[in-house]
Amino acid sequence: MGNSRSFGASANVPEHNGGQLFVSLKLHKTDGQPMPLNAVPHVTGSMPIVGLWDPVKATAMEGESSTVWELSFVVPSDHDTLEFKFVLKPVDNEREGVFEEGPNRILKAGVMSGGPGPMAKFLLPREYGVGTLELPVSVATDSVSPFALAASWRALKKNIKPYGTRVLGIPDVSLDQISESRQYGLNAWIKKSDVQKFSSGNPSPIPPDHSAQHALELDIEHYEVPPPGSVFKHSVYAADATEFPRGNLERSAAVPVPFYGESLKYKRRQGNPTPLSKKENNTDRSVSVKDLVALGDSDAVPVQAAVSEGESASRDLKTSSKAVGGHSPRLIEIGSDMSQIESQLNDYAETEESGGSKSMPEAAGAVAAAAVADRLLGAKERRQLAIVLVGLPARGKTFTAAKLTRYLRWLGHDTKHFNVGKYRRLQLGCNQSADFFRGDNQEGIDARNEVAALAMEDMLAWMEEGGQVGVFDATNSTNARRKMLMKLAEGKCKIIFLETICNDRAMINTNIELKIQQSPDYADATDHEAALQDFKARLSNYEKMYEPVTEGSYIKMIDMVSGRGKMEVNSISGYLPGRIVFFLLNTHITPRPILLTRHGESQDNVRGRLGGDPPLSEAGEKYALKLADFVHKRLKNERTASIWTSTLQRTLLTARHISGFPKVQWRALDEINSGVCDGMSYLEVKETMPEEYLAREQDKLRYRYPRGESYLDVIQRLEPVIIELERQRSPVVVIAHQAVLRSLYAYFSDKPLKEVPHIEMPLHTIIEIQMGVTGIQEKRYKLMETQSTKYAEFP
Repeated sequence: MGNSRSFGASANVPEHNGGQLFVSLKLHKTDGQPMPLNAVPHVTGSMPIVGLWDPVKATAMEGESSTVWELSFVVPSDHDTLEFKFVLKPVDNEREGVFEEGPNRILKAGVMSGGPGPMAKFLLPREYGVGTLELPVSVATDSVSPFALAASWRALKKNIKPYGTRVLGIPDVSLDQISESRQYGLNAWIKKSDVQKFSSGNPSPIPPDHSAQHALELDIEHYEVPPPGSVFKHSVYAADATEFPRGNLERSAAVPVPFYGESLKYKRRQGNPTPLSKKENNTDRSVSVKDLVALGDSDAVPVQAAVSEGESASRDLKTSSKAVGGHSPRLIEIGSDMSQIESQLNDYAETEESGGSKSMPEAAGAVAAAAVADRLLGAKERRQLAIVLVGLPARGKTFTAAKLTRYLRWLGHDTKHFNVGKYRRLQLGCNQSADFFRGDNQEGIDARNEVAALAMEDMLAWMEEGGQVGVFDATNSTNARRKMLMKLAEGKCKIIFLETICNDRAMINTNIELKIQQSPDYADATDHEAALQDFKARLSNYEKMYEPVTEGSYIKMIDMVSGRGKMEVNSISGYLPGRIVFFLLNTHITPRPILLTRHGESQDNVRGRLGGDPPLSEAGEKYALKLADFVHKRLKNERTASIWTSTLQRTLLTARHISGFPKVQWRALDEINSGVCDGMSYLEVKETMPEEYLAREQDKLRYRYPRGESYLDVIQRLEPVIIELERQRSPVVVIAHQAVLRSLYAYFSDKPLKEVPHIEMPLHTIIEIQMGVTGIQEKRYKLMETQSTKYAEFP
């Protein structure tokens, strides 16, 4: 890229030699500057690209982060003078907006001049909530060739969010600089010099492409093969795939005394505002559930008394959360990177400490390690973490809980998913009608509280045995229920409430249909319409009682399924809660396929050698052609798909015939580093390094090659790849290596870590993972047989 310029550099016009200019306009939010709610900066001006001064056609700036908005575009270096202004527009009104004050800004040859200077000033109407808004302005330009633009820039800005780290000056995430247009026209041959860019060795020349004779002879369906075993159990209802009760389904508590509803809001709707007396705080297992349900707590959140019974709970969901414990909830926007999230959470953690921020105690060795652990995780008795779901039915709680459980297990945290609905069905059967869930049904309330307490006690008992993170999945829709859970967990684990809020009626209706089709509660229903009305009545009963979370530590996911929602966090600090926030911020339910495949057979596969950076064998070359044909047929209607490879040449060569899609190279996708064993055969390792050979045989998961990596190391460096795969809304083809694909596949299939090094990952086979609201499904396609057998033992 060429000459970067910023605002004020108008004295010397840069020389661009008739090429293209990539122009980046940015507005920056300064510290302490309040921003109007639901307003987005736009740009409009004298060129069609920015709307020809029509506010309705003004081009929106993209939120690069929570404090920076950017609009980027490409123009010829000798472009006409562009006059423009910034406009602040509400998201719900395309025809209104507020122009910045002062004369027009001028952009010529990549240099900005004129206008009100380096600050955009807006005088806003009262309804914006902010009187005067001043935002610093910057502009940067780069010379860019049409080839680099076509192959790289769109992918960089739209499909990939780089993680900003570099190894030996090379980005961890980079883009293929071979232009797509050149691949269209010159697919028949790659110059030797192009290949040498990917390797320091001397690869063999690539033969001319005879793609016609190596194309797929049949439709892609004919290459489908059954996956090994039954990894993805589509017939199992998600909630019933959770933990079973540890013992019998009986608690030693007496039947609780009747009371009117478990929700303060419900009591007030029934005209009985008098709270019950607070019972003694006793968390013994034999205590009555009613002694744990403290409806009369003085810190109960007040609820407006006059609420009509027919109102939807959405009114309560949209109210602002109250500050808890002296802290205000923090909004985290979609698109925030991990450093921004950690900064916000660390700010909270520092203010939480009495007497201000404390420095890390001076210690050495194991003492220092213990100090770090205490700082990140809290006191030892608080290191167990309970993620308690909150939300109305059909809001995606179980989907979110299952996804989070899978992620934490894959990272190595001992995590289990406890679903109260499963406990209820096992104890009471599957035939409860909507009346069972009414707020004035004392028997139903008692039964639901009993199974919730039983599930919570099972989770806490598992934590006492060493479990780390429990995901407690239920509606938990009232303050009383949540206080009961907090009393049970007092002194045993830290609770973070995870509330899922969805106001998208179409999505709610979709989830309701899935409930009717999949839930065991309606397995025996013969009348679909009657089942649908029953569930809607159940939902209405919950809406009447629902009380949004305002207490304790919590994460609120608000309309996240749309991709335009937001997340609200309160009293969240520490390493693991930060990872959880970042993961949840990047997940969604948009259906899309992820295709996993190993590179074509390499020359080291044939020779049976570890590591290296060899070119493809003859069979590998054939597979590269067949893979390109497969991808073009499978993704012919998916023009926003992308191709991800490692930085090693055998994946780059495998991907080179795939045209029309941006290609991204990830260093994190490189094969496991075999250290001093690189280039050796397995037999040579056994003969010359018998101790290493034996150690690897005994624990392949944790074994680390001398000066190399273990499988656990690979999993840790793949976490950014998993986050990016979760964030993508378009198909992705991942061309990588055996150990890397084993680790990725283990995440999607929820395989135990100990099984990762032994997952079957054959050459010349495509694994299609379909992600969506109904869970994960798998297909496999074997495009050709492989003659080599030695590769199967590696790495």
